[in-house]
Amino acid sequence: MELTRRELIEAAVATGTLLVTGAKGEVLPLDLQETNPNAANPFLQGNFAPVYEEITADSLKIVGKLPPELNGMFVRNGPNPQLPPLGRYHWFDGDGMLHGIKIRDGKASYLNRYVRTEGWQKERAAGKALYTGLAEKPDMKKLFAGQDTFKNAANIALLWHNGKFLALWEGGTPHEIGLPDLSTKGAYNFDGGLKHAFTAHPRTDPKTGELICFGYSPGRKPYLHYSVISPQGKVAHTTPIDLPHGVMMHDFAITENYTLFMDLPLRFDMAKFSKGEGAFHYKPEIPSRFGILPRHETGDKIRWFEAPPCFVFHTLNAWEEGDEIVLVACRYDAYPDDVNFSTSGHPTNEGKGGQVRLHEWRFNPKTGATREKPLDDTVAEFPRIHPAQIGRKGRYGYASIASGRTLFDGYLKYDLLTGKSIHHRMPKGVMVGEGVFVPRPGAKAEDDGWLVGYGYDKATHKSEFHILDAQNFEAKAVARVLLPVRVPYGLHGTWLPGIV
Repeated sequence: MELTRRELIEAAVATGTLLVTGAKGEVLPLDLQETNPNAANPFLQGNFAPVYEEITADSLKIVGKLPPELNGMFVRNGPNPQLPPLGRYHWFDGDGMLHGIKIRDGKASYLNRYVRTEGWQKERAAGKALYTGLAEKPDMKKLFAGQDTFKNAANIALLWHNGKFLALWEGGTPHEIGLPDLSTKGAYNFDGGLKHAFTAHPRTDPKTGELICFGYSPGRKPYLHYSVISPQGKVAHTTPIDLPHGVMMHDFAITENYTLFMDLPLRFDMAKFSKGEGAFHYKPEIPSRFGILPRHETGDKIRWFEAPPCFVFHTLNAWEEGDEIVLVACRYDAYPDDVNFSTSGHPTNEGKGGQVRLHEWRFNPKTGATREKPLDDTVAEFPRIHPAQIGRKGRYGYASIASGRTLFDGYLKYDLLTGKSIHHRMPKGVMVGEGVFVPRPGAKAEDDGWLVGYGYDKATHKSEFHILDAQNFEAKAVARVLLPVRVPYGLHGTWLPGIV
């Protein structure tokens, strides 16, 4: 996500895609090139451009050999608009599309399906877009009437819990997805127990089976709600957490006994939002605050720790170590200036963003002290760990890396014990997204498994599925599954063992 607008456009040029195309790729007449707000929109070009056909393809060609123990399904979510956008399009606006790879007995198949949300169905029936997005002025009549201003696109991440597979947004209700066909069963609110928005990044405690989640509402109090869901899928605990202002809180973290929240200086501004100048604005003069709450306590028991201003989209992990609570995340110096656009197409926040790197914070509840330090110089985002280490101190973390401010062109394996990192660089011109760690069945070492994810070759305009050996990280991929269709850049994925 560490991209400037100029670099996105340059990436589109590099693919040979015309910048004067409509949402479906058709070349626009000259008289429409200046009036179409998306004629040069980088989020609709190159490998950001949507795909519209849903397909199923079996017996895919494999370069290398699929590990015989690797049986299951990898699914990744991401924005993919089904219709030409209403107004200026932002990447976060697109309808959720799920891209699945099924692997069994050394063979692989692929399928992709839209998440058929209520908004998707309404627009499908109308034959046109009905909702504006993040870069457009909101419908204030709907807003003040308490109606949905934005479409719940279910386009960010995925969750498996209590036999339910859910597609997640962060401003609304999850959607249940059928397996292995990726059909949409409908909105799911945990049998009526969910009373607030649901984060795109919940955490499942690997030992207790509890699902920890939150939801933020930047425009109205209380701005933050927090819930604990039982292993059986029942909402067991919900509490509001008092914040003095509305913020964007994309992610959080848990330890064995605590939940960590981030009140960062990205503030919601209703006045600017109503004018179409962007919903969130970075305030570099305001310090960051990190809140620590015992898992099952009420929100008034939270304790806040201050740190220099920054922004975090994604955390790697958190754990308890002696008297300290440790958080590792991908830290920006400020909110990245390529993410938030106004109707003019220019960045609306006051920050520059800088580079994003792995960073560590240590909070001491006994003394109230906060310590922090950078862990690695590599530009890194989309951090992942072994799922059994969530909330516990582990040794290894993984992330997607870039050469400067550009699209991701490789992966990083970071050793939290030694402080060293190993890089896996893709061949020239091959871009990747998030890499997901898949443990080898029966493995005894934390890093015994694979890092898997989708890749895109700019030269051929085609996509592949990559499988890397996490213990031989610099070596070439163990296997590459060649895909019959292009998989656009997306967000988060998950591995579902045994689902085929």
